[in-house]
Amino acid sequence: MPRPKPTACLALADGTIFQGVGFGATGDTTAELCFNTAMTGYQEIMTDPSYAGQIVTFTFPHIGNTGTTPEDDEAREPFAAGMVVKWDPTQPSNWRATGTLQDWLRKNGRIGIGGVDTRRLTRAIRQQGAPHVALAHDPDGNFDIGALVARARAFKGLEGLDLAKDVTCAQSYRWDEMRWAWPDGYPTREGKGHKVVAIDYGAKRNILRCLASAGCDVTVLPASATAEDVLAQNPDGLFLSNGPGDPAATGVYAVPMIQQVLEKSDMPVFGICLGHQLLALALGARTVKMNHGHHGANHPVKDHETGKVEITSMNHGFTVDSQTLPAGVVETHTSLFDGSNCGIRMADRPVWSVQHHPEASPGPQDSYYLFERFSKAMAARS
Repeated sequence: MPRPKPTACLALADGTIFQGVGFGATGDTTAELCFNTAMTGYQEIMTDPSYAGQIVTFTFPHIGNTGTTPEDDEAREPFAAGMVVKWDPTQPSNWRATGTLQDWLRKNGRIGIGGVDTRRLTRAIRQQGAPHVALAHDPDGNFDIGALVARARAFKGLEGLDLAKDVTCAQSYRWDEMRWAWPDGYPTREGKGHKVVAIDYGAKRNILRCLASAGCDVTVLPASATAEDVLAQNPDGLFLSNGPGDPAATGVYAVPMIQQVLEKSDMPVFGICLGHQLLALALGARTVKMNHGHHGANHPVKDHETGKVEITSMNHGFTVDSQTLPAGVVETHTSLFDGSNCGIRMADRPVWSVQHHPEASPGPQDSYYLFERFSKAMAARS
């Protein structure tokens, strides 16, 4: 059967054009384009605040077939700017579905394009780096290709951008929801726990759930929180969350806070993703932009202290330059894909972080023990 008239267009800054069938919201947007290799969890991926400023190409073709449900949102809204898929989304076939992907995207103002050769697109991203793109959806199929290419070329990219301020919470709040459990969903944590301050640079809900399930009484503070704000909570531990954008830009205000907390307190500190990069900056290392980043749920990471290889979930476009780690900071984990840094710790204090996502939403749970390690470190200090 012949394909219908294109109703969506993806324009790369180099002039390459991909046309397909649009779904979700209409209009256009510009962003950096990345690809994600996960086979499940498209809703969690789209609502991960770390994807702010990016459009996601899904390498797995079956996107939309499980529908959507509010239980799977990792944040208050989708932060990814749009999505690119091979096959047009089908009607959902899952007992948990409460709606379709198409309607969910439309309601949340996000654009999707189907019918794209995602293998070709993924190869281009790997070879040339994450491109700047413009994505448009018009049901009538009217596109100004030249204008879309010009918009893609005008996009300034993610380097130098502090996006954490755009996705963080507006004010502090308490979190007591735990990990999903059959058959009742998300239980509520009860009783006393280790007092943890979690800095929200774009925190995923399942990270907070994992902290609660590990016995933590969690208070979430905005990304702009100062050391005084943190210490005023009299916490047993500090958690630094994931998030989007350039860590060096967010570090302008985040790094002094982390350094002051480390100077004034010996509490355990645990960071994930952007939080990992910010901790590294606070300890004296540097971060760099990657060619196309790591995005997926099948990334092998080696723990050099145990020799164990963990299959992990990742989502980052910047990385810690391990060559700049100062004395007293140990590299604990590296990627077996490209050797890039995936974890550090201070040699003489319970302060550590990892690049990957141990909360596994979506993804494997090989690294969940890190939350329990954090809880044990706080228990040892009390």
